[in-house]
Amino acid sequence: MSNKLKNNIKKSFLMLMLTVALAACVNKDDFFLLPDTEGIDAAIWDNEGSVQLHLNRVYDVVMAAFPLQVAPDRFGVHYASDENYLPDLDVNARAALGLQGVLGDNDVRFVGNQYRGNPGDNKYWDIARCNDAIGNVPKGSLPQDRQKVLLGQYHALRAITYFELVKVYGGVPLILEPQLENSVYMGGRKSARECFQAILNDLNTSITMLEGFNPDDGTGRGKITKLIATCIKAKVLFYMASPQFNPRNDPKHPFVQEKWSTALQANKEAYDLCLAAGKRLMPNYNDIFRTEGTANTEAIMVRTYSSTINARGHDGEYRSRPGSEGGSYHQFYVPTTKMLDAYPMRDGKPRGTSTAYPYDDIMFWQNRDPRFEATFAYNGSLYPLSGNTTRKQWNYNTAVNESNGNAVYVRRFTTPGLGSGAVRYSNGLGGSGMDWIEMRLAEVMLNYADCMNETGNISGAKDMVRQIRVRAGIVQGDSDYGLGLAGGGDELRTLILNERLIEFAFENKRNADLRRSRTMHLLTGSMSKREIQLAATSDKNVLEAVTNGVMFRETINVNDKTVYNRYFRNVIVTNATYLPYNVPEFHYFYTFHADFVNFGANIVPTIGWPGGTFDPLD
Repeated sequence: MSNKLKNNIKKSFLMLMLTVALAACVNKDDFFLLPDTEGIDAAIWDNEGSVQLHLNRVYDVVMAAFPLQVAPDRFGVHYASDENYLPDLDVNARAALGLQGVLGDNDVRFVGNQYRGNPGDNKYWDIARCNDAIGNVPKGSLPQDRQKVLLGQYHALRAITYFELVKVYGGVPLILEPQLENSVYMGGRKSARECFQAILNDLNTSITMLEGFNPDDGTGRGKITKLIATCIKAKVLFYMASPQFNPRNDPKHPFVQEKWSTALQANKEAYDLCLAAGKRLMPNYNDIFRTEGTANTEAIMVRTYSSTINARGHDGEYRSRPGSEGGSYHQFYVPTTKMLDAYPMRDGKPRGTSTAYPYDDIMFWQNRDPRFEATFAYNGSLYPLSGNTTRKQWNYNTAVNESNGNAVYVRRFTTPGLGSGAVRYSNGLGGSGMDWIEMRLAEVMLNYADCMNETGNISGAKDMVRQIRVRAGIVQGDSDYGLGLAGGGDELRTLILNERLIEFAFENKRNADLRRSRTMHLLTGSMSKREIQLAATSDKNVLEAVTNGVMFRETINVNDKTVYNRYFRNVIVTNATYLPYNVPEFHYFYTFHADFVNFGANIVPTIGWPGGTFDPLD
């Protein structure tokens, strides 16, 4: 490395440190005046290595992370859904679902509430980084072709950040230039339409600039490409057409069918481009998160992790492993009864409707969509961990080293060969190092299916879902993999939403799907979960008695109902202090927290919230 390059990298590092130091001095009334690179060290933009360091940090704060690894303040609001039992642990998730308490106008802090540059601290700090680069890279001396590659990524990252903000708040302050003391943004909140247009402009720019940019898998995996930008654009247009932003029964904001036609075209382009790039569904649903690099034909946008590179790991393995194998199982991975019930039978038909594959509420795991067993380890099932290929998982409430009683463990994000001693991510190292897949081909296909269904192409929509169900291992049966039961657009819309719940189980997409589809306020009933307890005729000491090194429980056949009932019983658990699901309809657009409103520039609360007059859809 040349001395000049070393000096430039040092300058870049010092600039970033100075940025953090200056941030501590920023007053709240200068929320958008975040320190930028103007006047600090212009030399950074002349050196690709320095710019890449800057860009890497933007990736770090913008790209989605493993669930719970990087979470915004009061994260439960944004994780809340009918998928998991997290609300039992998180007061903000309970309030967001109306189970207990009321979500206040100061409880939604997705935009951030701190004046630091760490992930989740301040979305407008993340945007400021992008704005600095977009405004200053063209002033530097880098060759035009290298500037385009770098700028294309910055534009996409800014679009991603604004997209996430718009999904939460509807309309947000739209800052697209570096902020200086004499030019602080005073424009207040912009409509959802204006924000979406800016997002699409960024993505179109990114798509053009990243033409021909194909980073190698070794050093470029995780970088944004034309394919990724195209898929994000298709998703943005899908959201614009969906009920959250295009309601069907709102006289004030008439439904616009043309939005679905536009979304259809974009999603077809994204799907076709995926196929042209060699993207295919992984043959085995089990392998989606356990296969990395070019071998994973389904992954599109990923956040890369490592167990051996300092500060590049996560605790996903620890949070989803049973205690007997070095984990500390998190409530985020405890499915609700509704989640377990959502899985169809082996022929794709809903529970209780298939004669070929009947449902038994005691033997609830039998005859189900194969994704059920790929996702969950039930009591007495084979669950290889720590290199033990014959290991069984025991979930009854007094099981040695487990003792939680949860009916199942989520197994999708664990590494069977990883030893229990290496599970914890500590001091910047360890854990599984499993990559997080934020977008994969199955999502592109289901987005496309929704668009086809909403524009009258039911056959095409079913074909997308059919491909996913065939990959899952569902059999054709007498009703076309269960698709024959959806005779019209309304039925297929409901089926696709349920398919997303199953296909993306615990990928942290359910909250956004409920909001996008405007079905969150339609949730009914009480939150509940299944537990496994010992039957009255059972004896823990007998089950765990060891003969010739083997516990007795290892020899019983849990798939024999008579045997199962002899030792175990299933219990549905609810918390009597919680109310049924009750989400107000105006919550599809949250309001900004008090600090942001009171100390920002012309920030107006969202309609429906206290003092709210801003309607994002106007």
